[in-house]
Amino acid sequence: MKGMTEMTIEQVDYGTFEAALAKSKLLEKDLQENPGKYKILTGDRPTGRLHIGHFFGSLQNRVRLHELGVPTFIVIADYQVLTDRDTFEGISENVRELTIDYLAAGIDPTDGKTFIFPHSHVPELNQLLLPFLTLVTNAELDRNPTVKEEITASGQKSVNAGMYTYPVHQAADILFCKGNVVPVGKDQLPHLELTRTIARRFNNRFAKDQPVFPEPQPLLSEAPIILGLDGGQKMSKSRNNTIMLSADEDETARLIKKAKTDSDRVITYDPDNRPEVANLLMLIALATGRKPEEIADEIGDGGGGKLKNMLTESLNEYFRPHRARRKELEQDPAYIRQVLLDGVKAAREEAIRTLEEVREVMNMKL
Repeated sequence: MKGMTEMTIEQVDYGTFEAALAKSKLLEKDLQENPGKYKILTGDRPTGRLHIGHFFGSLQNRVRLHELGVPTFIVIADYQVLTDRDTFEGISENVRELTIDYLAAGIDPTDGKTFIFPHSHVPELNQLLLPFLTLVTNAELDRNPTVKEEITASGQKSVNAGMYTYPVHQAADILFCKGNVVPVGKDQLPHLELTRTIARRFNNRFAKDQPVFPEPQPLLSEAPIILGLDGGQKMSKSRNNTIMLSADEDETARLIKKAKTDSDRVITYDPDNRPEVANLLMLIALATGRKPEEIADEIGDGGGGKLKNMLTESLNEYFRPHRARRKELEQDPAYIRQVLLDGVKAAREEAIRTLEEVREVMNMKL
């Protein structure tokens, strides 16, 4: 059997996480050498502003891929907000805030290759949901572990059909533009596997001779999981354990003072036994480019106070340009709106072409 380093992307199976990781590494290499071969689909739900966990976990990687010149569609999944929460009043404002965070981080929507849009404004994208739903079974939706986890996390007593079927809607988000690369974490692989299944079944049923959809490949992030300032759970707005990208330097200092550490004064990097301290060290490492072990050695017996002071200084220094750019963008709502309108226009053009192909192969053209 060939070694993984000698194999092409197409020769690696997705049967296990290890196989998916191996393929992702090959994909990463090819993206750098041939960015024009690919089209990335990525995005977020507009539930509020982004925090530093989002930045180090995904946004930073999006900027890197953007700078490689890979064509990228960034979907703001506003319909999906309705699947697990009653409130809808802040959706439009949150769409704008997400866009500001993207642009402040370094995404440039004027490059002709990057488009930011809310999927509620692209009717042709959403129309793909109907044929896609005919390609999956209730049993397959029942088995999706990510949906089960999100239903549990939402605390809903009853599950609406939007929550149940949103992996299929996510497939429409990815396939409307024929996205063939999706940056994901390990926990999102089941969603993407369903998208790959839908693409394969559509092609086999309606377009055997000339497939319409690619089977998108996961680009697995190697970013560490960022714990919240409580040290016990993933950083999340709903858990009130975050530092928002929009926070100023004084607010950042106040939040970090409340961060959980432990009683051992000597600082060591030990993620298994000292997760709270290790998380703060990792944040310093991400902001400075240094190794967490090296930072721990420098702090030594300085205790939690010195650790928190160093983290405050590191984050404030790192995010100073981002925050300055963010303040500029906040003063120009007309520009933010135009970015979104331009993104919607490009997304609709792409979706119209795809929907025309879909109608043709399904024998539904007039």
